[in-house]
Amino acid sequence: MSETVQSIAELRNVTKTYGEVVAASDLNLSIGKGEFLSFLGPSGCGKTTALRLLAGFESPTAGQVLIDGQVVNDLEAHRRPVNMVFQHYALFPHLNVFDNIAYGLRQRRPRPGRQVIYEKVERALATVRLEGYGSRRIWEMSGGQQQRVALARAIVNEPKVLLLDEPMAALDRKLRKEMQIELQTLQRQLGITFVLVTHDQEEALSMSDRVCVMDGGRIVQVGSPRDLYDTPRSRYVAGFVGTSNFFDATVTDASPKHITVRMASGQQLHGTPEIPIERGQEVCVSIRPEQIALTRATPPAEMVLPVTIRNRIFLGEHTEYLARNEALGDFLVLVPRQAELNEGTFNEGEQAFVSWDEASLLILEK
Repeated sequence: MSETVQSIAELRNVTKTYGEVVAASDLNLSIGKGEFLSFLGPSGCGKTTALRLLAGFESPTAGQVLIDGQVVNDLEAHRRPVNMVFQHYALFPHLNVFDNIAYGLRQRRPRPGRQVIYEKVERALATVRLEGYGSRRIWEMSGGQQQRVALARAIVNEPKVLLLDEPMAALDRKLRKEMQIELQTLQRQLGITFVLVTHDQEEALSMSDRVCVMDGGRIVQVGSPRDLYDTPRSRYVAGFVGTSNFFDATVTDASPKHITVRMASGQQLHGTPEIPIERGQEVCVSIRPEQIALTRATPPAEMVLPVTIRNRIFLGEHTEYLARNEALGDFLVLVPRQAELNEGTFNEGEQAFVSWDEASLLILEK
């Protein structure tokens, strides 16, 4: 996060344990006011624990949780200036849409007047594009509409931080795409800090200002979606954020801007190191499938290798090929639709060439 952006929430050396189980370990993170931040990682990585610590559903074993500059370790969840949208929405089936949204307002002390509640609920309904749905029952609403009700219930209290616990997990792919756009629009419109927990890399990359990648209860890397995708600092991040091909290698020549590595087969590759690298070090070579070109004629590129096509999967906007090089083994190549139309479809068993620019190769720690 830029130093010029004011922090709205912080985790300072936060650890959470359950007996001998460490759910979160030494978390340090500053979340900016008006930022859209996502916690990303597989099940059990600690992302939901981090969200619950911010929400007040869990208390840290060590460290401090701050909201708007105030330490809130001992502050109950309902007293924190945050609201949460749960994965299964947690709507009240016996209440209609209006009363679901108004519920939090009616729990306030002092309680707002009836007209104030009505105006706030109607404004929240308009914000999520559900004008006129106040009298509907929850079971009469579609999955996407129920999510909007949950969002309206969360924003009606005007929280400083809105926490979202995989709120789109139950939606189909098309509706999930639509709701991602709506959430982004809503966040920009309201200016509220959004903190999302997800295991869906595409969701995190497409929606967030920054992504916090977690593994084993620790923060592995924090950065913009582009930074995490283009310059991951580890094999774990490169493999989790997007798809990548990995090859083990040994460094034979190294400088701050250029590196040469030798594969176990003797094949030499050149790239740019993302971390300090020493000669003789065992490393991991990474290259994204979409950065590899596939051609029938030998291309005028920095790195060219002969391959045999082993498999082909048509995915609409691109085709995924499994190619094999005698030195490197099997790896994936993604060919855009237009490029394949120009070159023609490659068949299983066909001989071809792959190529990439030196700048496309990442040298990472194993």
